[in-house]
Amino acid sequence: MSATRVCSLSELEQDAAKRVVIDGIPIAVVKDSNGDVHAIGDTCTHGDISLSDGFVEGDTLECWAHGSAFSLLTGRPLNLPAYEPVPVYEVTIEGDDVLIDPAVTKAVTTDIH
Repeated sequence: MSATRVCSLSELEQDAAKRVVIDGIPIAVVKDSNGDVHAIGDTCTHGDISLSDGFVEGDTLECWAHGSAFSLLTGRPLNLPAYEPVPVYEVTIEGDDVLIDPAVTKAVTTDIH
């Protein structure tokens, strides 16, 4: 699989998440307060809840339903009730285009801080 254009940079709001689906894989695309773009699995590992409906703070995305915050850098949950990580995808920026290849994920661990 190759990288797919999911949106433009101008479509992303700072400190907010946007849900995209690539080949059936739901992904939350987030522009953090530094302007960095991240992509993580959009489904909370504690329940079948869309993370893109949650809250962005710093480099975390918090599930609105149960309060588990996930690292945008590693996918690890930072607090309970979630204890399994979500996948983190490589993001490529080409001009104003945001591209993601859902076949390319970053390594994550299951440690909770």
